[in-house]
Amino acid sequence: MVRIALLRHGHTAWNRAGRIQGRSDIPLDDAARAELAALCLPAGWKNADLWSSPLARARDTAEIVARRRPKTAAALTEMNWGDWEGQRGLDLLADPETGFRHIEQWGWNYRPPGGESPAEVDARLRPWLASLDRDAVVVCHIGIMRVMLARALGWDFTGPAPFRIKRNRLFLLTFDGSTLRPETEPMRLERRA
Repeated sequence: MVRIALLRHGHTAWNRAGRIQGRSDIPLDDAARAELAALCLPAGWKNADLWSSPLARARDTAEIVARRRPKTAAALTEMNWGDWEGQRGLDLLADPETGFRHIEQWGWNYRPPGGESPAEVDARLRPWLASLDRDAVVVCHIGIMRVMLARALGWDFTGPAPFRIKRNRLFLLTFDGSTLRPETEPMRLERRA
């Protein structure tokens, strides 16, 4: 059994503007870099394998917090939002013709036009998860975290989510080769000495 600590990347200009990033390779902003530079992994996680999405915002978050280069995996790339990338979720929601809806109304097969569904993200994550043989810190994106946490907690993307993803926190799971399980409450990153 391996333990997995999921960490969402730091803020970007698009995050702050409410724009959907998806696979667009938007860098961390200066404020996020400064905030992350003051943080580090908790002692129990400093020697774990370090993985990240290949997108710069996740890769740079991993390197700043852990002070080492992560291994990257294409499977950890953010959910593909297709035609909606770069647009603001609030604007899409205001136009019923777009088909955009709140996450509590998705289900596993909800797919943005030209994008991918949570079920498709889950399918691409499974082989990567099965390859893990050591505890791992995984710096990735909210879409990837939602899918793994949904799977671990038995949530089907309908009704209120049983979790709230916040930044600068490790969301802890265990994986036994087939099943993801939640471990404990999220753990905050520590202040760097």
